[in-house]
Amino acid sequence: MQKVLVMIMAGGEGTRLYPLTKERAKPAVPFGGRYRIIDFVLSNFINSGFFQIKILTQFKSESLNRHLSLAWRLSPKLDQYIDPVPAQMRTGRDWYKGTADAIYQNLNLIRDVNPQYVCVFGGDHIYKMDVRQMLNYHIKNKAELTVSAIPRPANEASTFGIIEVDKEWRIKGFEEKPKKPKHIPGRPDMSLVSMGNYIFNTGVLLEEVTADAKKKDSRHDFGRDIIPNIRKKRKLFAYDFAKNRIPGMTHAEKGYWMDVGSIDAYWQASMDLIAVSPIFNLYNSEWPIRTHYPTCPPAKFVFADKERERVGIATDSIVSEGCIISGGQINRSILSPQVRINSYSYVTESILMEGVNVGRHTKIRRAIIDKYVDIPSGTEVGYNLKEDKKRFYVTESGIVVVPKETILK
Repeated sequence: MQKVLVMIMAGGEGTRLYPLTKERAKPAVPFGGRYRIIDFVLSNFINSGFFQIKILTQFKSESLNRHLSLAWRLSPKLDQYIDPVPAQMRTGRDWYKGTADAIYQNLNLIRDVNPQYVCVFGGDHIYKMDVRQMLNYHIKNKAELTVSAIPRPANEASTFGIIEVDKEWRIKGFEEKPKKPKHIPGRPDMSLVSMGNYIFNTGVLLEEVTADAKKKDSRHDFGRDIIPNIRKKRKLFAYDFAKNRIPGMTHAEKGYWMDVGSIDAYWQASMDLIAVSPIFNLYNSEWPIRTHYPTCPPAKFVFADKERERVGIATDSIVSEGCIISGGQINRSILSPQVRINSYSYVTESILMEGVNVGRHTKIRRAIIDKYVDIPSGTEVGYNLKEDKKRFYVTESGIVVVPKETILK
């Protein structure tokens, strides 16, 4: 296999995901019960056979660093590593000014490894991808830069970066969040959305980020600056992610990619996990999503007192280890480890993170409860949004977010 260095961009603030990012970086936000968002891109690379990975961190990285140390240890004897790299200000006194600048400030890492290709991927999306297929596409086309992209309906694509391609899928242009997205040749109803994942020939990457660093008017971003500036002089291709296939993939999962950059998108991606035939399947043993497994006992469901409606039950839900459903009911919800649902409570369409305790006679609907929140008996969340807005963060669509360690009375 060709020598490849992977660089994961994990330094963004994740402001649109606030308050889940109040105390942690976006890639460290819990997802799917026991996982963190960054586990998905790392699992993709490990499952694809790439074992030399640098993770560029910056804002509020302590939680992310701790998770990486617990969950992602490879074999140094085999020259395998997943190394978090903090912002070091090697080129000046500035934090990373953009994605291209993050690479520029860490060119020493690339020169030390001297790979043939560099994969520059984001650390904050939910998807499954065999990266080898994208690399093979890059090599077959003799490309200098390949960008992974996903076809989306044109009327839904204006909130993304849009790639313009010719019939051979060679990149002709790039626009960030255009009002009228360019369509895919021969498909007037579809536009090509950039996934923010790049494979570069190493020499091209070094040359272009160095040149970009000297431009005072640049935003130092791959999508906004590098791609538009080099598309005419370099051989750039878009890779159709919808054609990517992994072992054990269901038909519904083909082309699934979610940018969980907002609370509403995060909630929707979570709901995608719990359908009877899920759009995104966590149970595919042929393409496992790896993470840290806490030392907890199995989940427990207690009380079968139907006469007094004190029954511990979960329907269409994910319940992690260490949870106790003690005479309460959950429906279409996701519980992280060590959540307790007490008697006569009802939780629906919600995400409860580690250590949440739900008191008796409590009702929760369409909510995200962050870690270690103790919800007193008789509390209602998600049923009176006007009152919820006085205490919590509520999205326009009505998703209520209770921040980490909030004290409720």
